[in-house]
Amino acid sequence: MRDISSKQITLRTAKAAGIIFCSPQTIGLIRNGQLPKGNLFDVAKAAGFIGAKLTSQLLPHCHPVMIDGMDVTIDFLDTSTSTIFDSLVHNRTGLIIMVEAKSIGRTGIEMEALTAVSVAALEIYDMLKPVDKQLEIGHIRLLDKKGGKSDRERHFTTPPKCAVLVCSDSASQGTRVDKSGKLIIKMLEEVNAEVIRYAILPDEKEQIQTQLKTWAAEDIHIIFTTGGTGLGPRDHTVSAVKEILERDADGISEAMRSYGQMRTPMAMMSRSVAGSLGETLIVTLPGSTDGARQSLEAILPGIFHAP
Repeated sequence: MRDISSKQITLRTAKAAGIIFCSPQTIGLIRNGQLPKGNLFDVAKAAGFIGAKLTSQLLPHCHPVMIDGMDVTIDFLDTSTSTIFDSLVHNRTGLIIMVEAKSIGRTGIEMEALTAVSVAALEIYDMLKPVDKQLEIGHIRLLDKKGGKSDRERHFTTPPKCAVLVCSDSASQGTRVDKSGKLIIKMLEEVNAEVIRYAILPDEKEQIQTQLKTWAAEDIHIIFTTGGTGLGPRDHTVSAVKEILERDADGISEAMRSYGQMRTPMAMMSRSVAGSLGETLIVTLPGSTDGARQSLEAILPGIFHAP
């Protein structure tokens, strides 16, 4: 199964639909409550719920999902309910199944919604087969999904301009190869951000502040620093950034620490801060590659809504 441990826990929603076609005579039996197997709608809805709950047991690569809300509706197919399908269904009779689902988690709930539609349709088929030999299930489709990557485009319309500042004595002296800064650049580019500045400086307060002010004057949207967030005697980055911030953005640093704490207890040692200098947002990230990666996983792409 795919590793989803790096995904953010967000509200995920999905809407799916499908049709089971049947004869006009069968529609009459349904309306008049004359089916030999009894009430159709309640049993089909219950079957849809059960199918959704068992999705991860039916589909090998699906992760178990906590279903926080699900609504299954079944209605007669007519011109008002068939507008989401092509015109070929308008002159046919049948039932339309609609499912809306919600989940707060790391992966989407669209497969649960589609499974609910499919199983509800199969239940209807089973209940109608004694009276109709021309049953047909079709047009099962996902109508909408939100949450996770699906919402990335709404956070920004143009790529944000970013800069990455590596604050490290050893990297600035050439005795250590910068890995965290390059990783940050890669992760930003993967979410369509534009990294236009990159520099390596020793962990010296004055040099860091000068560089940050220079970049802020260039109207860079977000500056990410990496390094200097620990408790060591040479970890000056956080202090340097704090002194020039005009507004705090504590929610960003809280999100990073909370996300990291679920993966390693060492995350509580980070002193990372975030805030604005003029129109520029500055975020301090840990110097380790794992720390930088996890911190970015916690805030991307939502942070692009800030500038």
